[in-house]
Amino acid sequence: MKNTLQKTLLVFLALTLPLLSLGVQAAPSTAPSAQTVSDKGEVTIYVTRHGKTLFNAAHRTQGWSDTPLTAAGVEAAEQLGRGLKTVPFAAAYSSDSGRARETAKLALTAAGQTLPVTEDKRLRETFFGSYEGELDDVMWQPVAKKLGFSDLHALTQALSKGQITMKQMMNTLAELDPAHTTENAAQVHERMQAALHDIAEKVSADGGGNVLIVSHGMAIMAMLEGMTPEANLRAPLQNASVTVITYKNGKFSIGEVGDMQFVEKGKNP
Repeated sequence: MKNTLQKTLLVFLALTLPLLSLGVQAAPSTAPSAQTVSDKGEVTIYVTRHGKTLFNAAHRTQGWSDTPLTAAGVEAAEQLGRGLKTVPFAAAYSSDSGRARETAKLALTAAGQTLPVTEDKRLRETFFGSYEGELDDVMWQPVAKKLGFSDLHALTQALSKGQITMKQMMNTLAELDPAHTTENAAQVHERMQAALHDIAEKVSADGGGNVLIVSHGMAIMAMLEGMTPEANLRAPLQNASVTVITYKNGKFSIGEVGDMQFVEKGKNP
């Protein structure tokens, strides 16, 4: 028995010692090496509505159609940038509409920051179908009547009092569009949320930082639906207003919605 054990040990050593002398190591772990959520950086996103445009001034519907910024719109974009001067941006995004792109570039220039503006069509305003370019009153009148109100003024008053929601307004408009091409609330929410998640994840994976996003009033409100209390979505967002969103450990938190403090701060160069 003793001789048998000795022979077995000698055979084992004869097989393993040469391998060890050649530096053979254990097989590498097959565990994924992807960056974990906790390893990623925190992201603060400044979501702003573009500056005032010609159609805004004329009270005309402006979704995927586009008009340039007015002088007041340019001024507000520059004030926004000066108000954000102390915020170092890691990235900047806008919709592919000229008014959003122009606002982003003006704001960054006024902030003294040289950054490329990445365009993302998912950040566009709601598409208003056959109502594009129409007077606001004409577009919203059928919606007001459908929801039991006399006109656009009464409709917006009902919104501010919480009697109806922006989601209801958008869905009713889509329902009443003769061409059946107006986007409903869910469609806008889905594409805006997808853009928000992709941007946040990319910047977070790159180490985190501050991000500027320039989009559009109704689209931003549709994106925020379900992320913030309904009371924060009862008034249209002003041009160049800012909504601050923080992304940390895979989760979003919403700060001030439609804040004008940065524009006010930038009024005195």
